Amino acid sequence: MATAVEHNDTARGPDLHDTNGTNTVDHAGGHHKERKPFDYGGNPLAHVRTNDPEMRLAAFGGEFQPGLYRPPNRKFANPAPLGLSAFALTTFVLSLINVGTRGIEHPNLVVAIAYGYGGLVQLLAGMWEMAIGNTFGATALSSYGGFWISFAIILTPGGFNIVETLEADSPAPFLNSFGLYLMGWFIFTTILLICTLRSTVAFFSLFFTLDLAFLMLGIGYLQADASGPFQPCIKAGGYFGLFAAFLAWYNALAGIADNSNSFFVVPVAHFPWSDKAREERAKPSDSSADHTA
Repeated sequence: MATAVEHNDTARGPDLHDTNGTNTVDHAGGHHKERKPFDYGGNPLAHVRTNDPEMRLAAFGGEFQPGLYRPPNRKFANPAPLGLSAFALTTFVLSLINVGTRGIEHPNLVVAIAYGYGGLVQLLAGMWEMAIGNTFGATALSSYGGFWISFAIILTPGGFNIVETLEADSPAPFLNSFGLYLMGWFIFTTILLICTLRSTVAFFSLFFTLDLAFLMLGIGYLQADASGPFQPCIKAGGYFGLFAAFLAWYNALAGIADNSNSFFVVPVAHFPWSDKAREERAKPSDSSADHTA
């Protein structure tokens, strides 16, 4: 009887010794493929691996993307030119006022543009950048959209009474507060500027001139006297703002123009240390190829 039971156990194999769904047979010596975790229909928090060489792309100003990774497949259009254009126009109008164009001294007109275009539209573009997985674009466009909305809130005549309250006794509290506000945006823009060092010359130049614009304007308000802000710094900030506006339009054009609507490609100039420039230098020239053949 015992021999028959042992024979049956051997015939049935190791399944008889399973306990609570586990098996006593050691499979450690075998080679098994790594199991991929179940994605439950797609993980909305999943990130593209930026260190994957197969996913790397050259930085391009029009994509508002200084990083070098391929965005995931999406049904969205590229929202960067919209955000860049909204930023450019609002900055352009305010900068013209800062440099004293045609004797205009008060930025009341900018309030409307800051609410509608530079603020709302740019904020929406930033949210769409978030949807396509572009962290830098989402952070930059959404933040500057918030900047223009907050700028409009500060300067809304008779609306929030921020300027009137601060200037109740003297202009100094508002001028100093606004100067600190601009210096905060200078610090934020410097952080973004650092993240463009491996992108393109056109893209880096945009943030470089914008950074200087915030710095000059902040100093101009902090160095104010009885007559108002320090005008040389305010005008310098206005000119740097104009440069930033045109560079933003240039980068927007680089993102809009393609073979479906343009006869030329907008050059954005890659830095010599960028991956794109290194790839170009690594490619054999026509003359060397002919010599090798």
